[in-house]
Amino acid sequence: MRAPTVLSWLAWLACLALSCSALGCGGSHKSFDGSIYRSGQVAFRVEAPPHGWRQIELDDAALAYRDDAHDAVILVNGRCGGKDDDTPLPALTGHLIMGTTEREFLKEETVPFDGREARHTLLRAKLDGVPRVYDIYVAKKDGCVYDFVHVSPSREGRDVDADFARFVGGFRTIGSGAL
Repeated sequence: MRAPTVLSWLAWLACLALSCSALGCGGSHKSFDGSIYRSGQVAFRVEAPPHGWRQIELDDAALAYRDDAHDAVILVNGRCGGKDDDTPLPALTGHLIMGTTEREFLKEETVPFDGREARHTLLRAKLDGVPRVYDIYVAKKDGCVYDFVHVSPSREGRDVDADFARFVGGFRTIGSGAL
């Protein structure tokens, strides 16, 4: 019974990666040394992922991690110079949850993020009929858009993952040539 869940995750991530690719994420050489990610104009530093998470490769995504023990996934993406520079953060969040149904928004707020503001959205929704919790942060900085998405099974009373919030809080953009 667990296999369809994993396949649903991978299908969702593939759709998200294709959407991102259409918005201009892919196409350049990318590198990641465990803390610094670079790809074209996109350059940022992240802290180590939460304990128990392992990095997975996903085409057209900056970084992706999987927590096998909790059947959860983290996706991190960045894109610069796209057509969505003027798109409001709630609309950008909406792009990330396309394809989900029966949405129940638990939290929608503006939070500090790397010297700017981010849209933080926590919701329960179904993907292919499977209930999931989506914890999403979307921010714009210096002509770039950054997304952090944590998707996990719905666990009553445990929808917020403090480790994910700390991971997002450790994000820092890197200006051209700076470290």
